[in-house]
Amino acid sequence: MRNPARAFLLGPLLKGVSRSFYLTLRVLPAGMRDPIGLAYLLARAADTIADTSLIAPGQRLQMLLALREQVNGANGVGGDDDRLERMAVEVATRQTHPDEKVLLESLGPALDVLAQLGESDRDAVREIVTTLTEGMEFDLRTFPDESSGRIVALHEFGELDRYTYLVAGCVGEFWTKMTWAHMPGTLRGQPDVTLNRGVRFGKALQMTNVLRDCGKDLRIGRCYIPSTMLDEARLSPEDLLLPQSSVRAQPLMFELVRKTLDLFREAIEYTLAIPAHSVRLRLACLWPVVIGLDTLLLLVDNDAWLDPAKVSKVRRNRVYQVIAYSIPAVASDRLIRRWTGSLMSRIESRLAAPPPRAR
Repeated sequence: MRNPARAFLLGPLLKGVSRSFYLTLRVLPAGMRDPIGLAYLLARAADTIADTSLIAPGQRLQMLLALREQVNGANGVGGDDDRLERMAVEVATRQTHPDEKVLLESLGPALDVLAQLGESDRDAVREIVTTLTEGMEFDLRTFPDESSGRIVALHEFGELDRYTYLVAGCVGEFWTKMTWAHMPGTLRGQPDVTLNRGVRFGKALQMTNVLRDCGKDLRIGRCYIPSTMLDEARLSPEDLLLPQSSVRAQPLMFELVRKTLDLFREAIEYTLAIPAHSVRLRLACLWPVVIGLDTLLLLVDNDAWLDPAKVSKVRRNRVYQVIAYSIPAVASDRLIRRWTGSLMSRIESRLAAPPPRAR
């Protein structure tokens, strides 16, 4: 019989905090579900700590590092209950989302579930949560307090590329290792090529998020568009807040979209390396690819892409359409290539169109 705490954490609570990712988790093969779901919960708890702006960045960083220590077993099985309770009181009481509050209050049971995993799964979860929290630590150390009124930009594209690895590329790496461990022989191709494609898959999704959320991030002091690119366009991070900035900065966005499309090409090959009969695993990869490309298509058609009130977000009914169409398409390499190729062609056509004039 399954442990009730484990069933709650990896069932109702996971569904409450993971939104669309829960759909992906539901179709995963059973052996992969628990370690990936638990990794998501721990990473989501860490992200909630890192993003709670009512708490000073320095204090959030201390809590984040403390959680990382607990995940890595610094105080033995179950961790330091007193420290976890202090985290819950300090952070959980400031959450407006009830499921996130419950998640923070459930860190002790989540660490107990971590201790119950097999050794290889436990080590893999610890590794991925450590890397993801390094990405959150990067944010807290690099960018100013959200209420400071200042904006800081990354320096060059290599820094952005490293960041996308820390917060998403490593997830593709983890996913690949979980597939090898629980479904040996499923992923076709050379291991080093497959692992690299998994990393680039994760980076594709994060680059999409960076571009989609750029307007919102600017307003909390974070500019992920590198200053080297801004300098070439004779723009500053502060310029991106101006009403006409979406049109002026569109060439920069287009340049980053082109880089992101290259990453998605690798993601498509990763998906097609999964045999057609592994329907669940293929669906778990196909959905984020198509939804990511849909997001890029909305983005390149959005002349107000830096306005947080006009964010390029795929609507829920479109997600349901993607799920419905994917069922007959998932077993066919030809249909997947035609579907994703059509989306990419539409994006590339928009990238080649003359830019709108700034008013």
